[in-house]
Amino acid sequence: MLTLTSAHETAAHRWPAGPKLAAAALGSALIFPVQALPVIGGALLALAALHLVLGWGFTREAAGRLWMLWPFLLVLALWHLWTGELRAGAVIAGRMVFAVALANLVTMTTRLDAMLAVVERLLTPFARFGLNPRVLALAVALVIRFTPVLLDKAGQLRQAWRARSPKRAGVAIVLPLVLTALDDADHVAEALRARGGL
Repeated sequence: MLTLTSAHETAAHRWPAGPKLAAAALGSALIFPVQALPVIGGALLALAALHLVLGWGFTREAAGRLWMLWPFLLVLALWHLWTGELRAGAVIAGRMVFAVALANLVTMTTRLDAMLAVVERLLTPFARFGLNPRVLALAVALVIRFTPVLLDKAGQLRQAWRARSPKRAGVAIVLPLVLTALDDADHVAEALRARGGL
């Protein structure tokens, strides 16, 4: 499985996981009602400055992880060009980039086991309803950990398709991707059982 934690050690790696996750949630909640472009631009500049303070190598890696947003930003730009509402499109794009960059900052500087411990503590009240907080926390951790893995495997399947056909892959890779995901899930389940399960 891929790790989301950055190999570039920064001061933020030593900050506790709980406050970082709370700051990410609060920052995302506060940015979405904002309609003023200067405020969104200021928030993006402040976040960029925080990245730069943590180091140039870290900033480059974080910017690389934001590259995955380009299809969404392209669709936003084309749609709002079509409708003539460029300002509304810029507001939505700014919010999206801010929220994703902030979430990336937290995941890049926080070990998965530290996030897992925070989620498990937050889910403790659900134990009275018969839900196991550890199982729920592990499910959250697996979703976080496997999302980039599945995206990477989807990319590999698209490349394999391109090597064999001039046509676009489209839905043709959906079934192999689903089977790959099920196979990975089976392996993870076996690994958990081998280690005593939950």
